[in-house]
Amino acid sequence: MSVTNALHEQRATPSAFRLTLRPDHIGVITIDVPDEKVNTLKAEFVDQVNEVLNKAQQYAALEGLVIVSGKPDSFIAGADITMIAACSNAKEAEDLARKGQSTLAKIAAFPVPVVAAIHGACLGGGLELALACHSRVCSLDDKTALGLPEVQLGLLPGSGGTQRLPRLIGASKALDMMLTGKHIRARQALRMGLVDDAVPQAILLDAAIARVKQGWKSKPTLPWQERLMNGPLGRSLLFSVVRKKTLAKTHGNYPAAERIIQVVRAGLEQGSGHGYQAEARAFGELAMTPQSAALRSLFFASTALKKERGGDAQPRELQRVGILGGGLMGGGIACVTAMRGGLPVRIKDINEQGINHALKYSWQVLGKRVRSKRMRSAERQKQMMLISGTTDYSGFDRVDIVVEAVFEDLELKQRMVAEVEQHTAPHTVFASNTSSLPIGQIAAKAQRPQQVVGLHYFSPVDKMPLVEVIPHAGTREETIATTVALAHKQGKTAIVVADRAGFYVNRILAPYINEAARCLLAGEPMESLDKALVDFGFPVGPITLLDEVGIDVGTKIIPVLVNELGPRFAAPAAFDALLKDGRKGRKNGRGFYLYPSEGQQRQRGKRADSEVYSLLGVTPKAHLEPALIAQRCVMMMLNEAARCLDEGVIRSARDGDIGAVFGIGFPPFLGGPFRYIDRLGAEKVVKTLHYLQQQYGEHFAPCERLQRMAQQGERFYPR
Repeated sequence: MSVTNALHEQRATPSAFRLTLRPDHIGVITIDVPDEKVNTLKAEFVDQVNEVLNKAQQYAALEGLVIVSGKPDSFIAGADITMIAACSNAKEAEDLARKGQSTLAKIAAFPVPVVAAIHGACLGGGLELALACHSRVCSLDDKTALGLPEVQLGLLPGSGGTQRLPRLIGASKALDMMLTGKHIRARQALRMGLVDDAVPQAILLDAAIARVKQGWKSKPTLPWQERLMNGPLGRSLLFSVVRKKTLAKTHGNYPAAERIIQVVRAGLEQGSGHGYQAEARAFGELAMTPQSAALRSLFFASTALKKERGGDAQPRELQRVGILGGGLMGGGIACVTAMRGGLPVRIKDINEQGINHALKYSWQVLGKRVRSKRMRSAERQKQMMLISGTTDYSGFDRVDIVVEAVFEDLELKQRMVAEVEQHTAPHTVFASNTSSLPIGQIAAKAQRPQQVVGLHYFSPVDKMPLVEVIPHAGTREETIATTVALAHKQGKTAIVVADRAGFYVNRILAPYINEAARCLLAGEPMESLDKALVDFGFPVGPITLLDEVGIDVGTKIIPVLVNELGPRFAAPAAFDALLKDGRKGRKNGRGFYLYPSEGQQRQRGKRADSEVYSLLGVTPKAHLEPALIAQRCVMMMLNEAARCLDEGVIRSARDGDIGAVFGIGFPPFLGGPFRYIDRLGAEKVVKTLHYLQQQYGEHFAPCERLQRMAQQGERFYPR
């Protein structure tokens, strides 16, 4: 077959896989999914892969194949998970996995060397395809990342990944990759044997072709530690330790993690044939679990939000950003703006110390990347040059948006608006990072109130993925769109919420923490309260969370909520004693827990402070069932979330679920408050609230929205 004929036949039928035969008898298969920004693997590609492999095999002089991507910065981002939604039962999902296994097995069994040339994201099914190749070469570009993140969707790799990866890099490293879903960068991938070479992107194809020309190469021997783990005793110890650590993290709430361990072990102990069968069966069963359905719903929701502008208007182009305040929040906002958004940042603070603090924040964040070999020192210097500081407003005449991160004081924030309007361009947006103050009041004295908006970040800014964008009644649509655009550049997921007390996240958080406080005042030890909610699925318990947020911050939010929404938000009066004792939480080392200073031994960690009980006038004694503690706290949150949707605080149940999961760590495997209500059924939620109301007080009274849904059998999401 001539090169011309091969190319003609490929063009005749639209395909994501295009074969080019080079004069040196090496075939290049280019993956380029039509009309998509990135490559994802779809069920209909099975025939296309088989067809392109058959055509390549017909060429008698073929010496090998190289698989590359036709997308600029993506190899294969994963499999198209909408395929799973089309499956009505576990058998159909299992068949989907078997088709993937069979297709990749043909690559693995191809009679001449097949090399994957990887640049950009190589994740999930993309990495499984690369693992089926006989060799892998990747680019040294920062955009290149390899991983098997299926566990984050409540699944496991279903196209052979659980079997090929442990045999390539060893069971210990393979399990770590699959159980965390972590992304592996090029140099680390080379060190661990995941790829055979890592080269500059400019010579990636040349390096892959050279690898083909070297012919079949023997695989490198695993390190002695991994070989030791391959023995019966070592393997048994490894899986025992891994399972114990996994359960300590997941608390049994994520079945995919357990199944990954089981399937990897089955393949290593009973042979790959048995392992592939176990993998497909586990994939099918996991695809039908409520945990996977919830996690996939979050994936789709966050993906959709990243494409939305917050309204119909077009955002203004962002070229420079100003930040008021160099404290913890200001420093974090500057960091994500420059490092992720690539935008020049100008920080204003009242003194040089504040500016230096903000610069130190970014330097330390980048330092972690340098130490982990993910960034070179020269690149850190280049990134740091994007951030500058001033004690006046010099340079602010060129910024497109100013993010204010000063103290929670209305008069101060109003003064900041006035000053910014004097020193910036007419189009400049003023975005206030406030957790409690009404945006309408902050804008009340502004000359350009239509360009004032709330932009609520969560601490620590470089780790928390959510921001709330809060327009007041007079905020212009373009202002909203521009603010959402900034959040996206910073790598944040943004939800637009109404200018009501507490906005959304803090409003649903307050009743949750208040209920934990009531349990504490009833004598339940703070460690028991935290453990009950961590076992339920939250990343930290409510008492620890209050320490993290800051007891002083919490006490500022509560009066705002009580003033606008009523006494059900009132915190126990006894908590005033903690503030009078100078307890602010982690920030000053003293809250409900005591925190070691930086100079003290880190292994001590935090410890509960028994003096708190004396201050509150209680005698601690564990007496409540953990399930009851969790139920009381979580039901308060669910009830308030439903109220927020009913009152228009959030625009949709989807936004409410994203806000709760990304903002306060509502258990992802439950999908968010609204998904969880649907899972339980509104009728059951209302009955539970009525029971708790009778036992513990009127603050548990179910809201009208839930009562109506219970009576009419309604759901927040379609089935």
